[in-house]
Amino acid sequence: MLEITDLTVRFGATTAVDDVTLTVEEGQVLAILGPSGCGKSTLLRATAGLEHLDAGSVRWRGRDLAGVPTHERGFALMFQDGQLFGHATVGANVAYPLRLRGVGRAARRSRVDELLELVGLPGYADRRPPTLSGGEQQRVALARSLAADPELLLLDEPLSALDRSLRERLGGDLREILVETGTTAVMVTHDHDEAFTVADRLTVMLAGRVVQEGPTAEVWRAPVDAEVAAFIGYTTILPLTTDRAAWLLPDPTERAEWLSQGAPDASRGERHIALRRNALRQDPAGTLTGTVRRAVAVSDAVHLDVDVDGLGPATALGDDVGLTPGQRVRLAVDPRGIALLQT
Repeated sequence: MLEITDLTVRFGATTAVDDVTLTVEEGQVLAILGPSGCGKSTLLRATAGLEHLDAGSVRWRGRDLAGVPTHERGFALMFQDGQLFGHATVGANVAYPLRLRGVGRAARRSRVDELLELVGLPGYADRRPPTLSGGEQQRVALARSLAADPELLLLDEPLSALDRSLRERLGGDLREILVETGTTAVMVTHDHDEAFTVADRLTVMLAGRVVQEGPTAEVWRAPVDAEVAAFIGYTTILPLTTDRAAWLLPDPTERAEWLSQGAPDASRGERHIALRRNALRQDPAGTLTGTVRRAVAVSDAVHLDVDVDGLGPATALGDDVGLTPGQRVRLAVDPRGIALLQT
């Protein structure tokens, strides 16, 4: 449905979006994941027609949108602050796109009730946005966006202003709503968990360029290089050697499969092994041993920095809040937290 080809946006001498090409199929949810300043929001605004293209094109169902103003593209935008009308009721906010389309009063009221039910706010039509929590306001903003029956929903950091627990809950709700309504959507975010929860496909942007794109779970399992791996949450990246493969992949078949992809040569830096923090866990029956360098208790675990015998410095998860630097620990390996990098 959406085809973005060789798109470039410049602001003076700065290239914000650099030769980006991507597609979104009907009913698909694509997340564009990247750090602040990488160009992801500019790409979204260019798709909506809010930024001038210095090169490339945006096509919708095969139609080139060059010269088509934002309000004629059939897209809806939802921003991180919701941009609700504070003086109007929740019902009036949600009904606004319907009024613009000339929908009658009775039909508007019925549709508003349906949408508020969908986003988990039944009975809120007479409330005003300032009386709502941040999460409730974002639900109203989502209902208003869906009221326009958009062909494409563009979401710009829709949950970033909320606290983490609320982001996690609303992320799951947002995914369910988009799937239930069959909405085609593009969401930009810097939050890894949010992207993983909401999207079918994931595009990683760094410094204005797309560096990896594919099904969300596939990108998570197989980052293309160390830079992408570090950004999406792999906390330890080590040159791959046969000894390290033997330690981290105790299953001989899996180890042989990885090593058969080419003899590792750490001296050339061609291949690395990347570990998420959950790849190594404190376990009295673990096959690895190491010395604790640092232990920090968080809400549901202990984050460890460990000098692992035969591996080197790595991060791990512990379960003993009393761990102190210098203590010896045993660690078990979870291969699901490991990725082999080709560069």
